[in-house]
Amino acid sequence: MAQQLTESIHISLPITGMTCAACAGTVERSLKKVPGVNAVSVNLATDRAEVAFTPGTARADDFVRAVERAGYGILQLDSSAPAADAADAEQRAREAEHDQQRRMTLFGAVFTIPLVILSMTRHFMHDIPFLMDAFPWLMEEAWPFIFGLLATPVYLVLGRQYLVGAYKAARNRTTNMDTLIAIGATAAYVWSVLVLAGMAFGFSDAVGTAEYFEAAAAILTLITLGKYLEARAKGRTGTAIRNLLKLTPKTATLLRDGQETVVPADSLRVGDVVVVKPGERVPVDGIVVEGESNIDESMLTGEPLPVRKTPNQRVTGATLNTDGRLVVAAAQVGSQTTLAQIVRMVQQAQGSKAPIQRVADRISSIFVPIVLVLATLTFIGWLVIAQAPFTTALMNAVAVLVIACPCALGLATPTAIMVGTGRGAEMGILFKDSDALEQTRTLKRIALDKTGTITEGKPAVVGATPVNDSSLRDLLYHAASAERGSEHPIAQAVVSYAEANGITPAAPKDFKPQSGRGLSATIDGHAVLVGSPRLMRDNAIDITPAQAALEAAQRNAQTLVLVARDGVLIGVLGIADTVKPTSVEAIQQLTRMGIETVMLTGDNRAAAEQVARQVGVSQVMADLLPADKAQAVASLRAAGQAVGMVGDGINDAPALANAEVGFAIGTGTEVAIEAAGVTLMRGDLRSVSQAVRLSRTTMNTIYQNLFWAFIYNVILIPVAVLGLLTPMFAAAAMAFSSVFVVTNSLRLKGAMYQAKGG
Repeated sequence: MAQQLTESIHISLPITGMTCAACAGTVERSLKKVPGVNAVSVNLATDRAEVAFTPGTARADDFVRAVERAGYGILQLDSSAPAADAADAEQRAREAEHDQQRRMTLFGAVFTIPLVILSMTRHFMHDIPFLMDAFPWLMEEAWPFIFGLLATPVYLVLGRQYLVGAYKAARNRTTNMDTLIAIGATAAYVWSVLVLAGMAFGFSDAVGTAEYFEAAAAILTLITLGKYLEARAKGRTGTAIRNLLKLTPKTATLLRDGQETVVPADSLRVGDVVVVKPGERVPVDGIVVEGESNIDESMLTGEPLPVRKTPNQRVTGATLNTDGRLVVAAAQVGSQTTLAQIVRMVQQAQGSKAPIQRVADRISSIFVPIVLVLATLTFIGWLVIAQAPFTTALMNAVAVLVIACPCALGLATPTAIMVGTGRGAEMGILFKDSDALEQTRTLKRIALDKTGTITEGKPAVVGATPVNDSSLRDLLYHAASAERGSEHPIAQAVVSYAEANGITPAAPKDFKPQSGRGLSATIDGHAVLVGSPRLMRDNAIDITPAQAALEAAQRNAQTLVLVARDGVLIGVLGIADTVKPTSVEAIQQLTRMGIETVMLTGDNRAAAEQVARQVGVSQVMADLLPADKAQAVASLRAAGQAVGMVGDGINDAPALANAEVGFAIGTGTEVAIEAAGVTLMRGDLRSVSQAVRLSRTTMNTIYQNLFWAFIYNVILIPVAVLGLLTPMFAAAAMAFSSVFVVTNSLRLKGAMYQAKGG
């Protein structure tokens, strides 16, 4: 019996309480245990879990319980709220969490700063006589008890979150960053309390007099400071989505029965008619039914120049109406609008895991247990082999625990992916997932569809030649007037060309299409024929005067339209699918980047090679059916190089799916966009080179982050093992490493702004 396939439902869960890659792994494993879950991806940088599950097998409450059992939380958001409101609510919750970390950092600093200064001064007094002479009162035996009083609030308040986190991890039979911090801070604090007890109850000979309250307090305060700075930096990585959501209008002017009423934008339904006044953003995707205006679509396409909109033309939600009044009929609203789909695509890309991140996750999953073993060996080594005092062995082990926290390793990949995909969205480049972002950098060949990708995808008049003493104006007037009666794309091209040259066509009479050959009409009492050479020959019209134009059109792969008036040929129009103004520059950019370009087209070879010569494409594959295009991509891949495919039509979908990375022109069909890994919102090939450059820059940033995260541990863990790093400096270095990784990822924004024009 055939198995019935059911499409998965995707849900995004905002997670709280994660501190490192091990936490993300724990949440991921817990969610995978929920019945019906097909796939889970937990992102530390976004603090989100992306879950795919079979409908009817699980509910939202099941996911909440699974996350809470693992020791973490889920922000409770109103699922019925608009995306912008939900994002605002989540942002407010994140900001509250950040504020809490800031308050805790300030609280810890109030106690820790004087504690560290006084304690370190006291520790060095025996070695520096000047200090003993300057601060004799610090030698009083009461000071260790004062240090204990200063450290205890820090340990109880700041340490609580790490102790709770370590307990929850232990309950789940795992370890994480909290485990290392909790053990390190607790070891320093508890030992110091034992020293105080020995001083108070007379067993100092057993435990000594060296207390390390300043180490316990400094570890907790510096780590909390690092978490706060990290949270601030991570907040900046998500600005792209928040900026997009802010573009969504909160209200709309509904037009019903001639009355205008201001209503919430999320209450609009398909078919509603809205008024968009100058300076307002369009609240829906729809069709202009009345009015004319210039629309700023830069948020969607990146193009700075406004686009003129007239009746029967489409407008996109969140674009800006600059001058005129428009009346728009809603075609897509709410989650179906272009902006909502863009946001959803970016969120999915940011929530997915790149292949390189999975390697880092596997390392992180075993990293903490290895560090615990290493810290134990450090303690034993110093105590047994080096015959060092107990306190020296303990502090060296604590330094190993603190310096080895895997925060930077867990943040290295997702922060760069988040910034990279967000920057791409701002540039009109939408990556379906992080795998597409990673694969794009490897491309060595890019196959390009011709029609609608390299070219405009519609016919245009590229030449007009009057003959038999006719004028250019006569030729265009009679051709356009006759073609006004036709809906054929070539007819529309002729009319548009005439109007662009200041000619207003007349209304044709006796209009008769001639199937496959052209048409006939009466214009101002004259019998006019417009069509192919065959139509002229069938009507005994001499086309010899057009022979030179016919030969030139054949050489340039143009379609020839002949025009006759009262039985005499008056001129010839050359029709072609014109190359987009930016295509030559785009292909030059790809060539400079070391990427070979190949044209795939269903057109004849003569037409394809003519376009290829114009734009500089190095290889042409013509006369291809849709299945042939997919096979052509497969043959290019067989050569051993990574191949990308750029297209915009339904016939391009198989080839897009067959390439390592498919690039769908956003002005194309939904089928093509669905099959592609990257969607280019502008109908501009230069976006392809920008996408490759963005991918390369993002991956370079990831490699830099991983290098520094690894080298940091490779260098400093041995330093700590050798006793050359105090716990306090270890905490400062660990906090710095996480902030460094996030800040390095944020550099992607500036780098891509500089590269955008290239």
